[in-house]
Amino acid sequence: MSHARSHASRRTVLALATGAALAGIAVPALAAGTTDKHSATTGHTRHTTAKPTVVLVHGAWADSSSWGDVVNRLQAQGYPVLALANPLRGLAQDSAYLESRLNGITGPVVLVGHSYGGAVITEAAAHVPNVKALVYVAGFAPAKNESIGALTAKYPGSHATPDALNVVPYDTGDTGGTKGVDIYIKPDKFRDVFAAALPQRQTNTLAAVQRPIDAGAFDETATAAAWETIPSWYLVTRDDHAIPPATQRFMAERAHAHTTEVTAPHAVMLTRPDAVTNIIRSAATATR
Repeated sequence: MSHARSHASRRTVLALATGAALAGIAVPALAAGTTDKHSATTGHTRHTTAKPTVVLVHGAWADSSSWGDVVNRLQAQGYPVLALANPLRGLAQDSAYLESRLNGITGPVVLVGHSYGGAVITEAAAHVPNVKALVYVAGFAPAKNESIGALTAKYPGSHATPDALNVVPYDTGDTGGTKGVDIYIKPDKFRDVFAAALPQRQTNTLAAVQRPIDAGAFDETATAAAWETIPSWYLVTRDDHAIPPATQRFMAERAHAHTTEVTAPHAVMLTRPDAVTNIIRSAATATR
């Protein structure tokens, strides 16, 4: 899977970014059943009561602190929670990092991905047997051999267009002097693309601290789709200007996800942490 380190021109990179919208959110999902486990020694059915670990994976233009209100709510309800720092360097690298972290967790895991983080959990969870549920918070859920750029372009409506993005070359640090390319949202476009329901002053701060994503991530294709075998939940954000709601509905339906819709922008974990917490809790209940 190529990371698309570029000597490409600004124009080429902007074309890459045209179909790009990243980040993610969650919503109250549907029913959650109880999983019974059978004891080989007694022949009786027993019920597990320990709560699963909730692992939260942010998307582009955000960081793990964006989950803060959700983390507080889940911890108050007794859930172990880990909000990971997603490297945002590309699907292969980011999913390998997530997989390595998941392998260090004992017991069942509910894996939550916002925006681009959804693509990362889709790839990583396919190789980790203790992931029992996937939650997509306005997240990408690619099929095998599908990219997030292709998914974003599938339906109109994304405001993450070239005129809203800054393209910033950076040194990768290798001996060959390879240059990478990072994508940021322009500060004056950040509120519209990412979190339109928040006050301007707050989105100004978020724009200043945003973490960029490598341009190559838009074209990298998934090598696995964990939603094919792991139950999933999806929160659709109706006012999303990053990933079109029609794209979200398409991915949720394809994955046969328990789907809930909420009127919220892309950064729903910031504007509606209650809805995000509810859908995670529904998924978590289904693992017990």
